[in-house]
Amino acid sequence: MAYAINDSCVNCGACAAECPVNAISQGDTQFVIDADTCIDCGNCANVCPVGAPAEA
Repeated sequence: MAYAINDSCVNCGACAAECPVNAISQGDTQFVIDADTCIDCGNCANVCPVGAPAEA
């Protein structure tokens, strides 16, 4: 199951820097995860200071 970023995202970019498959990009208002690219590794959730990425 892929991860998704919830509304608590503070746009710090920590998650995108840790994604090994570049599934995370800056959206209009916050970072977003491409579910088709996400490999469910959890790196994004492990580095997020506010816990925004979670399994969808």
